[in-house]
Amino acid sequence: MSSVLIVGGGVAGIQAALDLAEQGIDVYIVDKAPSVGGKMAYLDKTFPTLDCASCILAPKMAALLRYPNIKLIMNSEVQDVSGRAGNFKVKILKKPTYVDWSKCNGCGVCTEKCPTKVPNEYNMGLSQRRAIYIMFPQAVPKRAIIDAEHCMRLNPPPKAKEKAKGPLCGVCERNCPTKAIRYDQQPEILELNVSAVIVATGMELYDPRNLPELGYGKYQNVYTNLEFERLVSATGPTNGEIVRKSDGKHPKKIAWIQCVGSRDIRFNHYCSAYCCMAATKQAILAKEHLPEVQCTVYYMDIRAFGKGFNEFLERAKKEFGINYIRGKVVRIDEIPETKNLKIVYEDTAESYMKADEYDMVVLSVAITPNSKLPLPVELTKDGFIQLKDPYLDPVSTTVEGIFVVGAVAGAKDIPDSVTEASAAAARAALIAKRFSCPTPEVVK
Repeated sequence: MSSVLIVGGGVAGIQAALDLAEQGIDVYIVDKAPSVGGKMAYLDKTFPTLDCASCILAPKMAALLRYPNIKLIMNSEVQDVSGRAGNFKVKILKKPTYVDWSKCNGCGVCTEKCPTKVPNEYNMGLSQRRAIYIMFPQAVPKRAIIDAEHCMRLNPPPKAKEKAKGPLCGVCERNCPTKAIRYDQQPEILELNVSAVIVATGMELYDPRNLPELGYGKYQNVYTNLEFERLVSATGPTNGEIVRKSDGKHPKKIAWIQCVGSRDIRFNHYCSAYCCMAATKQAILAKEHLPEVQCTVYYMDIRAFGKGFNEFLERAKKEFGINYIRGKVVRIDEIPETKNLKIVYEDTAESYMKADEYDMVVLSVAITPNSKLPLPVELTKDGFIQLKDPYLDPVSTTVEGIFVVGAVAGAKDIPDSVTEASAAAARAALIAKRFSCPTPEVVK
């Protein structure tokens, strides 16, 4: 049986892998992170059902380990893809983890003993982690990895290195019960032959620092929507308690600003598809955590296009009292004495300039495609992977045998990404089976 390569281990890549593995096809999942899960692993709840995101994702992640024909290649990047359908040659750079994953059991002793603390990417920098760490509690595979940039042993400060008579630190090595630490690990190049490739690299979030008038990175109480997602999560930096960075107090008024970097000819002219419902979900979660908080959403247009989305929106208004203002935010100013934020906006329903004060502001930032890959595929002018036919064949690229799923092909939400994953898996399976079967004899 031929094999299929899946680039990206988010929910779409996981679903495609499970569908292929069920058919007995060998699957390789390559991801630059030390764990599968993608952006969905950061979420607290999903819309419009408000189901626990981890309760949906974690079983799928764990299921990968039950299939011997699924191979996880983590902390790695695809370097080159060449060939054609049925015979793609793939070169993969496997970066060192400095931990022998065949010995590591994810006990976490090393992470407790490590003396170095750095910002935690999983919590969007709102908390700290150690230089040796496990990405998050439900990580798959649940293995430790050393951040070489911040490890005192692998990258000691010059002055400390001069004074030291021998190697610095080494605490994790001394305390590891399975002797799994490998400071001498080196990068490896892996070469694979696969019949088909599924690209599921997902998306990145637009950097709102490009819009300085909104104050992100300048004012402490301005957050991105993914930062707020970690703030309300029970596994987040505050264990689900919504508090302000400036003073640790509960906010009384929170505003969400839509289309930050989206639907703007200066940056990204497209709609990011998920923002309206994500902001509505977060406002409802804020009300569940803090019943007295006032939540307001500033929007250009509400696009509640999916199944149950409009009902979800109406529920937010009637049951939770979420306020929606159709307006264009001009700027955000901080009030120095209180660190509160004044939003200056044009009320487009009344054509008047207005201003409101809030304790916290959440920016619903645009998504951008994570498509910077060495693949022989075409891209659209927006950087998404070009589809062969967006209407009749929404998972095929312009190269036969290379399929694309999820947000790397266009802005979309989780259900649409998962649906595409199953479609792409079915198409890839046909190619894998076709090239694994013997050539039939010609009857004369």
